[in-house]
Amino acid sequence: MKFRSERDALVEMLATAGRAVGARATSSPVLSGLLLHCAGNKLSVTGTDLDLTIQVTEEVIGIDDGSCVVPARLSTDIVRRLEPGAVTFHHEDDHITISAARSNFKLRTYPVVEFPAVGKAAAPTTHLPEAALAEAVRQVVRAASHDDARPLLTGVLLSRVDGSMRMVATDSYRMALRDLAGTESIAGDDDLLVPARALAELQRLPSGTISEQSDTNKVGVAASNNEITMWQGNVQISTRLLEGRYPDYKQLIPDHYPNRLHLGKETFLAALRRVQLLVRDNTTPVRLSMRHGGVDLTVVSQEVGDASESVDGDFTGEELVIAFNPSYLIDGVEAVLGDEVILETADGTRAATVRGAEEDQFRYLLMPVRVS
Repeated sequence: MKFRSERDALVEMLATAGRAVGARATSSPVLSGLLLHCAGNKLSVTGTDLDLTIQVTEEVIGIDDGSCVVPARLSTDIVRRLEPGAVTFHHEDDHITISAARSNFKLRTYPVVEFPAVGKAAAPTTHLPEAALAEAVRQVVRAASHDDARPLLTGVLLSRVDGSMRMVATDSYRMALRDLAGTESIAGDDDLLVPARALAELQRLPSGTISEQSDTNKVGVAASNNEITMWQGNVQISTRLLEGRYPDYKQLIPDHYPNRLHLGKETFLAALRRVQLLVRDNTTPVRLSMRHGGVDLTVVSQEVGDASESVDGDFTGEELVIAFNPSYLIDGVEAVLGDEVILETADGTRAATVRGAEEDQFRYLLMPVRVS
């Protein structure tokens, strides 16, 4: 195999596919590699950890067709450090030569036959708007759990609601819900539980990379019983679906709230970030004293000191004090679209909701922290 490509394009391909390569120790060294396959002037680069697979396809100057498996991190780092310009990959026997200008590297490769069989899904069955999907993923994945001991909560639920798609994620302390109104749902009647990691990788892809053959500004999606595949531009992401029954999130959504606080988003965020400076561990909450005319924020740290700040706003209901994990609250406010945010509460012990004042497609539920 032999091909030539511009450095910057090649780095992007290797780095994108390399994000699927598992960081954890594995008994199969080939999983730390990237599969390079050159056919004509098309190069595909594939990385996988058996759960997540990312494949990138791009035009190169093809010289000899063939395949090889190169060390993922090392080959990416080498190409990134090369001088700008053309880079040549030449594979022979059990090694590959990477050369550019006056640089020359010779690396041992892994046997291609040991690389897991990964193939392209037939074709997308659904097309979702790229911008709306990226925004929804940004809002929702932040609430998914990172605890592998609770695998169901590391996923994002894709559900059909009134003919459109709904995305839900929770780590049991907070929940993010986003409706993609006006979009077609993914083919099939069953809900899909997609690992949040795969959706986060989709979000990281640059927008506007749609190829001429693609449906402009759309993300293609196809799902089977145990896998979902997404296409954006020249990148294909496949991942195994999580198995199990997702918690009944609908029962957690209150019908109404008696207390409602209406604030400017950026003003509220800036105040939260300032008082958060005194937080030194995950157990120090921020207290919100809601009152007519706004809210008072307080953080009390036994080791560092105290911080307080007032934010003007409109409040309706009975005055109350409620406390939250400041990082979780900031996450929810950041996810809101628009310039104004609404915080709705029942009392100091039940879940509150953060949402935008201008749109109601996104809701962020957050459990309060009990304080004396």
